[in-house]
Amino acid sequence: MSSKNVETYKLAKGLEISRAVTGLWQIADMEKDGNTLDPVNTAKFMAPYAASGLFTFDMADHYGSAEIIAGTFKKNQSEGPKARLLTKWVPKPGPVTRDQVREAVQARLDRLQVKKVDLLQYHAWKFSNPYWLDALIYLQELKEEGLIGAIGTTNFDTAHLRIAKSSGVDLVSNQISYSLVDRRGGGQMADYCAENGIAILAYGTLCGGFISKKWLGKAEPAGDGLANWSLMKYKRFIDTAGGWAKFQNLLEVLNKVGTETDRSISTVASKYQLGQKAVGAVIIGARLGENAHIEDALSLFTFELSKEQRKEIKGALKLLDPIPGDCGDEYRKPPYLTASGDLSHHLEEFPPVYTSIKTATKERIDSGTTWETLAGYSRAVRIGERVLVSGTTATHGELAIGHKDPAAQAHFVIDKIEASLESLGSKLSDVVRTRVFVNNMSDWEAISRAHGERFADIRPANTMFIAKLIGDEYLVEIEAEAIIQSVAK
Repeated sequence: MSSKNVETYKLAKGLEISRAVTGLWQIADMEKDGNTLDPVNTAKFMAPYAASGLFTFDMADHYGSAEIIAGTFKKNQSEGPKARLLTKWVPKPGPVTRDQVREAVQARLDRLQVKKVDLLQYHAWKFSNPYWLDALIYLQELKEEGLIGAIGTTNFDTAHLRIAKSSGVDLVSNQISYSLVDRRGGGQMADYCAENGIAILAYGTLCGGFISKKWLGKAEPAGDGLANWSLMKYKRFIDTAGGWAKFQNLLEVLNKVGTETDRSISTVASKYQLGQKAVGAVIIGARLGENAHIEDALSLFTFELSKEQRKEIKGALKLLDPIPGDCGDEYRKPPYLTASGDLSHHLEEFPPVYTSIKTATKERIDSGTTWETLAGYSRAVRIGERVLVSGTTATHGELAIGHKDPAAQAHFVIDKIEASLESLGSKLSDVVRTRVFVNNMSDWEAISRAHGERFADIRPANTMFIAKLIGDEYLVEIEAEAIIQSVAK
């Protein structure tokens, strides 16, 4: 099959990718027993992909030796120069400095053996800690310096994609779980990405291999009998989407369409996702040297789904339960849909954003803004089980976050409130009252919707005021009251 058939997508100036991207995350699984793959020998298995037109590869700093293998291929194989290498940086939580970000990028350059990273995708574990935004701002500086071709994110929800974009980070992509089973990438995520020139890079499109003829008509597998991390992870998604019977119905419909189009179940599923709003590419996992699936990937670009076939697939999707929340929530809140399951213990280990100061009568924290010292107040104060958070704006250090986007500012403010509460032993779900001060009447709905997204399940008492805020750059100010709920033993 000719490489001319492979569709491409212009991700950024000077960065065109194939719309079927080869994902190298399974290298980590292949090396999980301490067996490090030989980079020279393994790199040879990348050549057929690039030669066929599938010249784009996705990896990460934690995918075992994937970056080293890809770098070896790009430098030493004849097909290497045409390769586009997309990688990720997944740092440990906590404060980051410019030097740390530069070191992380330099490590990617060294492992990939390149002078510029094609696409550097950033993952944040927790958004109440504002250091995720620092990291992106520093990455933007390195992009302008020429060490990074383009910046993307991975597993970001819509709110924090909005904060980053509106604060001057030139984002071109968001890599998220997006499949026939997991539809969270549609709706507001797709709308925001389409409106702001951000491409969705969809992974998990085949649910780790579950969306294939191999599983059609098969009995439900036991969790402990699954062969690899991907299968363990995506079985959780299937369970959350309504279970094995509903999933089998989906496979039956895909098989019918596959028979009509002379394509595999997997190819039909990937083709459907390629047609979704804002999707730039689908990422298809590969076990280099074991399962190539090149012909299946190429066949994506030699057929179309009819209107009736799309309608049939949509009908099967309507029977599935929606995965709750926004993209990436599986890493940050229940249900935790990762291979390792419940991550709450991991999240609880994250250090508090602010250091508390205790007196005989109260506990308080400062966020470090100049206003706190000038006016003599605390960001938040705890007395007993009650926590009071001062009126908070979208201020981070010397920066006003969110520019002229009222929803972005509101989300960042709520992040700061959450960080303040966590630093005093509380949490956002303890909030019983909020007061929202809006600078411009025209912004009330966008701010209300942002408040609604974050407090949908908490439902505190709330009052909104139209008020002239100090500083024209600030569109919203929010204060909050929380009562810490004791846990029954």
